[in-house]
Amino acid sequence: MKTYRDLEAWQVGMDLVEAVYHLARRLPAEERYALSDQLRRAAVSVPANIAEGYARNSPAEFRRFVLIAAGSCTEVQTHLLICERVGLQTREQTRPALLLTDRLGRMLHKLASSLG
Repeated sequence: MKTYRDLEAWQVGMDLVEAVYHLARRLPAEERYALSDQLRRAAVSVPANIAEGYARNSPAEFRRFVLIAAGSCTEVQTHLLICERVGLQTREQTRPALLLTDRLGRMLHKLASSLG
């Protein structure tokens, strides 16, 4: 592996960012600075923390940042479920992003385990 961009978890994290931005654009204007903003920030945090941890050149530090990314992934999932529950999105709309959060969560926990 030459760079963090070679990590499958980072690549899937970037896919999640794309999916979340697509969904956030569909949220009502009154959610632009509330739920929409939190959703986008949490999604962006996932690949950003993977990249930052990778750059630390320490397995312990990398593991810490991977676990932070996992927390952000779960935060995205929770925001998506909130969107469903309050009627801002349908299950059909959130399903692709929710599937990515499930997959990515498993990947991040495996990666963290491999780092110690």
